[in-house]
Amino acid sequence: MAKNNFPMMKSGSGLGGKLIGLLVLATVLTLVVKYPSESAGWLSGAATMFGKVVDGVVAFFRALFG
Repeated sequence: MAKNNFPMMKSGSGLGGKLIGLLVLATVLTLVVKYPSESAGWLSGAATMFGKVVDGVVAFFRALFG
């Protein structure tokens, strides 16, 4: 029987990672429920910032490659 040269990695995360994910999800859900208009403003601002980042990256590659 051949020896496996590739060690197997653990497939699941620990309890700490799951707990942090659950806390982040609960925090986001609480913010959206308690402050819906502010949450919409934050999301709109994040989308605008993401668009500016994409425009900057495109401008960089256009300047780099002509």
